[in-house]
Amino acid sequence: MSKPIVRFAPSPTGHIHIGNTRVALLNALYARREGGTFILRFDDTDLARSKQEYADSIETDLHWLGIPPDVIVRQSERFPLYDAAAERLKAAGRLYPCYETQEELEFRRKRQLARGLPPIYDRAALKLTDEDRAKLEQEGRKPHWRFRLEPTNVAWDDLVRGPCHVDCSSLSDPVLVREDGTYLYTLPSVVDDIDLKITHVIRGEDHVTNTAVQIQIFEALGAAAPTFAHHSLLITASGEGLSKRLGHLSVKGLRDAGLEPQAVASLAVLVGSAEAVRPVADLNELAKLIDFSHISRAPAKFDESELEHLNARLIHEIPYETARERLAQLDADEGEIFWNAVRGNLTKVRDAAEWATVVRGPVTPVIDDKAFVEAATGVLPEGPWDATTWKTWTEAVKAKTGMKGKALFMPLRLALTGLDHGPELAALLPLIGPERAKARLAGKAA
Repeated sequence: MSKPIVRFAPSPTGHIHIGNTRVALLNALYARREGGTFILRFDDTDLARSKQEYADSIETDLHWLGIPPDVIVRQSERFPLYDAAAERLKAAGRLYPCYETQEELEFRRKRQLARGLPPIYDRAALKLTDEDRAKLEQEGRKPHWRFRLEPTNVAWDDLVRGPCHVDCSSLSDPVLVREDGTYLYTLPSVVDDIDLKITHVIRGEDHVTNTAVQIQIFEALGAAAPTFAHHSLLITASGEGLSKRLGHLSVKGLRDAGLEPQAVASLAVLVGSAEAVRPVADLNELAKLIDFSHISRAPAKFDESELEHLNARLIHEIPYETARERLAQLDADEGEIFWNAVRGNLTKVRDAAEWATVVRGPVTPVIDDKAFVEAATGVLPEGPWDATTWKTWTEAVKAKTGMKGKALFMPLRLALTGLDHGPELAALLPLIGPERAKARLAGKAA
């Protein structure tokens, strides 16, 4: 088998969301596993809506996810290819001019429905003579161009959905070129797939209906169609479809929220498949788990609460050397002992900054039972402190006050950290140190 060449083809008209990311990851990781090529193709033929800032954002998102493209192409730079393909189809009689207005087409559609006929284009434009066309153009009409479908049954073996087929006699001839000469999605996409030698088109199942038409265009241009894999779509936890326009779960938003790229990738790839959803820190390992035949046909829910759970599980396993640079950027690098002490309580790495403040201060202590805290202070061990100091101290406090369990531990936690929750104090106490601990136990901010 030749090495795969795949593509991710977003329109740079907004920030990509997690559904787009599912497409990108499945393409990139499949290519990585098989030693292939991952192409980022910007579908930016809509020059009015396409923005460089969104293209830059998409590249940033892919790099953050750990799947930088091997090749980047822009459709806005490839119009000569599309023009040549359109002329070739015109010469072959497969692309023909039509002059109906939207109002006229809508009237015909309603009339066909009223007569119990399928509302497909009736190919009236094919009956126009050269004289008819000249007259319409003299009236100021400009043609849009439709691709003449062969009335055949187009079949393909989909890697996700299995054997698929579409009876093209039931479809309208699709418009490929608008009245103003601009291209709709279909023709540039097929031309690029041919030119870039795409072997596998891995995309959402919302494109299944396009596939039969695209296969006919491949054949009309003398090319073999690639292998198709139409995977299930992601929806929000409440069941809504994802929208780039509405900003649903944008990758930029997830990144800005402090989530780990491996957590995002793990959920985006594994949800809706036969694989159990779990955090996979290594993208090469995640790539091994992709099996298109094991992806469910039903829409898969991308739950942000599940994402946070995966994120926490990943962080709990991150070694200090991996976290060190990020901790330094947060001004929260208190050393390996600190990281090992707090990481089990983190949902996001940036939360470590709170515990760095607890360690080095200032912290305003919370003291409700002054007599108890004073008694505890009286049996505070001398330094140096280590991991055994907390146990030694609390046993002494218990012996002196008779307190045990939560009644013993909670007042000490509140006094030392100002909080009623957090990492084990056996690990935090040596980091806080005798001087700050004594000040806090005395009710002073330190």
